[in-house]
Amino acid sequence: MKFGVVVFPGSNCDMDMFYVLKNIMKQKVVKLWHKETDLKGADFIVLPGGFSYGDYLRSGAIARFSPIMKEIIGFANSGGFVLGICNGFQILTESGLLPGALLHNTSHKFICKNIYLKVNTKNTLVTNCFDDSPIKIPIAHGEGRYYADTKTIKSLEEKNQILFQYCNDQGKINEDANPNGSVMNIAGICNEDRNVFGMMPHPERAADKELSNEDGKLLFDSILNHYQ
Repeated sequence: MKFGVVVFPGSNCDMDMFYVLKNIMKQKVVKLWHKETDLKGADFIVLPGGFSYGDYLRSGAIARFSPIMKEIIGFANSGGFVLGICNGFQILTESGLLPGALLHNTSHKFICKNIYLKVNTKNTLVTNCFDDSPIKIPIAHGEGRYYADTKTIKSLEEKNQILFQYCNDQGKINEDANPNGSVMNIAGICNEDRNVFGMMPHPERAADKELSNEDGKLLFDSILNHYQ
């Protein structure tokens, strides 16, 4: 399987993702510069975290107009798999590939810490290897508060598109476990066709035994499991 990791000016998690896919998961990986229009035969596209274009104007709002995004939108609309993490999630909402928006944290502070997630559905390419236990994954964002209108939230619930929700270490979803004020503690979603995925937490930062946390590796295991 061949992955493509997109690099924007200001990306700072692209090498983390590249390392996990190549060195941990033993997959073919190529870097895709934002000005390119060739996806280089990638089977799966990843929009990594960081601060594309310095997060000026609004996180992801400028990156959405990079030349490569036209190709990625076409790729996704044709059924291709796309994953956006942190800033990548913001870019996917800005580009219309995922519903909703990512707003400033209610604290108006940048938050960088480990949090716990409940895996809300296992019926996706990126979650099929998880069990019912809460997972510990790092977050690092200032604009991670997921918001969508009532109609959209209802649709996400009904169609089982909510992938991850912030919870405590016992798996309980409550206000205290919500680090940024996201509606319904939402940390990650997918589109209706279940081929575009977005999440604020960083699974690539929890996928190496050297870091004493491999909870995030299950996401990558899930992707590869789909192709076996």
